[in-house]
Amino acid sequence: MANPTSSSIKQGSLFGSTTIIWEDANKGTNVMWRVPRNIRLNDNIVVREDEYAVFFRDGKVLAYIDRPDRYSLTSLNTPVVGGLVRALSGVQQQAEVYYLQRRFFDGKFGSKEPYVFRDPDFGLVSLRVFGDFRWRVSHPDNFISQFVGTFGASAQADVEDRLRDQMVLLVYAALGQAKDQGLRVTDLAAQLPTLEQLVLGKAPDYFDAYGLEINRLQGLSINLPDDVQKAVSTRSAMGVLGVNYIQYQAGQAMTTAAANPGAAGSVAGLGVGMGAGMGMGYGMMGQMGSVYGGTGQGPGRPCPRCGTMVPAGAKFCPYCGTSMEVSGGSGPAV
Repeated sequence: MANPTSSSIKQGSLFGSTTIIWEDANKGTNVMWRVPRNIRLNDNIVVREDEYAVFFRDGKVLAYIDRPDRYSLTSLNTPVVGGLVRALSGVQQQAEVYYLQRRFFDGKFGSKEPYVFRDPDFGLVSLRVFGDFRWRVSHPDNFISQFVGTFGASAQADVEDRLRDQMVLLVYAALGQAKDQGLRVTDLAAQLPTLEQLVLGKAPDYFDAYGLEINRLQGLSINLPDDVQKAVSTRSAMGVLGVNYIQYQAGQAMTTAAANPGAAGSVAGLGVGMGAGMGMGYGMMGQMGSVYGGTGQGPGRPCPRCGTMVPAGAKFCPYCGTSMEVSGGSGPAV
């Protein structure tokens, strides 16, 4: 909590009148400040536009004020103060007062433990989530009695320690809901705005009871393991090229073989890369009239390894890279 001396308590007349103010310079990151003395009849409470003032006695809320003004507890000038005066007119003529800031605070969250997402393509994938959120006290009586009373937190950092864990759980709940609706790992980046809205829609169910409001969620980031991220990037590249995985790998093999012409096994590797690379070319360009100088020689023949029909004249299978040149009847030269 704030330092008990972080506000102004000004003594007045001989009758004990005191004016209580929460000075702006002392608010800082303190969400709440408890006046370190009980208020009594004749006291004056100053409430500003960015504040709530909440009156408690015996653990119960007597009233709270959310309109800026100087309130004197010597008259019935408003219904709220009138009720307070009547409440303070008995044997116990005092109560506690709490000030709370009404402004928004900005916090961050991040997952401590990964969320296991079951994806039809990649299996079980561990996800970690991060983001920024904006919050404020919306119902000061609930905040004091339920949040502060339960967790004992009233400074911004202490409040956000509690909020960020729940924000992570809300993101996980949104991921589960989206997954049930067909979300895949490859869709995550495009669906981040939708997930943010799902989280904001779920937030009141938890935070309302504590008198808190989550006003905004932004910068949501979902991190994938490195190997899954690489696979997702590969799949995206395949989609742009219009090829399948085998064809994409064939193209990568050709690039690797060309970059390492002196490597061991480069002849065999180049043969496989060239043959498979031709398959990539077929996948991207369709059937062509000739392959490596061929002249449209009929429908072709099946590959001795994978059984795929290979265009006549091709020296390698375009799908598995097996050589189509049979020597001495001893089978394919791989």
